Amino acid sequence: MSDDIIDLESDDQSIDDLGPVDYLVVEFPVGTSTFNGEMAGQLADLVAAGTIRLLDLMVIHKDEEGSIDAFEVDDIEGLDDLRGLETEIAEILAAEDVVHLAAAMENGSTAGVLVWENAWAAPFASATRRAGGQLVATGRIPIQAIAASIEAEIHDSTEGE
Repeated sequence: MSDDIIDLESDDQSIDDLGPVDYLVVEFPVGTSTFNGEMAGQLADLVAAGTIRLLDLMVIHKDEEGSIDAFEVDDIEGLDDLRGLETEIAEILAAEDVVHLAAAMENGSTAGVLVWENAWAAPFASATRRAGGQLVATGRIPIQAIAASIEAEIHDSTEGE
């Protein structure tokens, strides 16, 4: 992500109070998207519950020739559930971030880009920093890998029967 500074002054929150920040890009190839508002509703629920704090949300479209258009949430019709969250958005994605993210997309596809603070983890992250700790690694385990591992364990345990 860009090196832009998040303005936390308006939230009476310092950088030391932040939880971990994550991002994801979800691509929808041509003809596969069936937007019905469910994703927007789920995201709004996560913000309302205090689980996350939405920092940036945009949609990137890459046409058949590879040209890129990026839209912030307030520029897109039909996202009323998310428009109410726009005061929470710090808009930290820069133009070079959009170009970098779009490079991984197929021509003709559309992608949603979401940047959020894991607000639920902020108190633990702050305590860790106050104790002198620093993050040295982070990662994700895809759900498909967990399912495959469980299936392999079940197969191994039933093989000897």
